[in-house]
Amino acid sequence: MPEGPEVDTDKLHEAIQEELEHDGGAFLKRIALTTALLAACAAIASLRAGATVNEALLLKTESTRLQAEASDQWTYYQAKGLKAAVQEASIASWLAIGKEPPATYANEQKRYKDDQIEISKKAKELEHARDEKSKEADHLLHEHHGFANAVALFQVSIALGAIAALTRNKLVWFGSMGVGLIGIALVAKAFLGGI
Repeated sequence: MPEGPEVDTDKLHEAIQEELEHDGGAFLKRIALTTALLAACAAIASLRAGATVNEALLLKTESTRLQAEASDQWTYYQAKGLKAAVQEASIASWLAIGKEPPATYANEQKRYKDDQIEISKKAKELEHARDEKSKEADHLLHEHHGFANAVALFQVSIALGAIAALTRNKLVWFGSMGVGLIGIALVAKAFLGGI
């Protein structure tokens, strides 16, 4: 009594495996290639994000230093104003008692007033330099956000690529590439300074 038709299952299994490797293997290679390219783009964007934020922080630090110097100049300006006021009060005291004040009081008062003009110019120059550094830092921080957002999109794209490889789902892979292209667009925009 025969047990049933004999089918060579080894050959059938081998044929199925070859078909899967042929169809799935090429698909997996494409997924691997696009994922590797997206990972390279993510690395570049990540490096630029780090570089721009570091440069922005350096500029903000420089801006703070310039602000401190400007504040020192304004304090110096006030001190000269107080000294001029003391000279003016001394002149008023001499005049109150009906005597002519020594010329040194008026000379000193004029010198302090003239010093104030120079100190004011220097303080305003420092404030202008501070504002320029701060503005440049703000621009770099804005650029940093573009690179950082691109890195996040690349990470999502790579994760979708892994899901596509595991499920062998072409639609997910297309989604992965779409998200990656948006990331590439953000990097290009950030490099061109259009963000």
